[in-house]
Amino acid sequence: MTHSLGTVRQMWQLLEPVHATLYYAPEASEEAAALGYATDERWPSYFAYRAAPLGPAGPRLVNALFYSFSPRMVERHTAPAWRTATPDQVLDARSRAMDRALRKLLGDRIGSPELREAAQLARRAASAADTAGRPMAAANAALPWPEEPHMTLWQAATILREHRGDGHIAALQAHGLGPTEVLVSHAAVGAAPADVFSSRQWTDEEWTAAGERLAARGLVEADGSATDEGLRVRTAVEKLTDELAAAPWDVLTPGETARLAELLVPPVLDIVGAGLLPMQSTLGIGMKYDYE
Repeated sequence: MTHSLGTVRQMWQLLEPVHATLYYAPEASEEAAALGYATDERWPSYFAYRAAPLGPAGPRLVNALFYSFSPRMVERHTAPAWRTATPDQVLDARSRAMDRALRKLLGDRIGSPELREAAQLARRAASAADTAGRPMAAANAALPWPEEPHMTLWQAATILREHRGDGHIAALQAHGLGPTEVLVSHAAVGAAPADVFSSRQWTDEEWTAAGERLAARGLVEADGSATDEGLRVRTAVEKLTDELAAAPWDVLTPGETARLAELLVPPVLDIVGAGLLPMQSTLGIGMKYDYE
């Protein structure tokens, strides 16, 4: 492996806000509304936008690939999604949304040599991602590359993000953490307060049952906090996730990856500084794990 796991994790932390803009930008809501999706909450467009590369996927497939959402929530938002618009229409809308959003957020950086260089480096990494066994990454990697650098950067960020996510699910399953347990265990180690994870819409009874299963394994205390073994398991999950996400970066030299990180900081600060993204999320993106 060419890069340290710390570097692999840093690149995820830098690229995740680029991808996640899709789910929070006003332009994305406007484009979704124009197709006929409800926008009083973000979930109808979230499921449509994220699942569209799969084609007209039904709730069972989306539930399997998105993993940590309540099946009832997935059913509610996915079952009618393709009656509102076709996947191709949604893909066109998300491209328009991201073009508009990034132009507004990045301003004069659009078309700059620095953004073009960042896009080229990110595309090289994303194009090197092996998508075997990684359906979300494969679906996004099959889409044509856009010409504009800011859209190339967004697509690269999306492929790499979903490549990592596919690997993360494999890591969770390898450590016996099901869709509800992953959220309870993540809250237990302090990734975010438990109420942040309620966005996945599991019932209180389901959350409690998952906690009891984790307690029976010695992973959480009675108060819901992680035991030493619980922290060890979550750390092992994150380490394996980073290991599985490392291969695409091998196409870049350490110097090129460091250059990409340097180039990403200004646009990412533009995005984060706009206040669109939540301060806390279910991803635990700010968590630090001691495994190197």
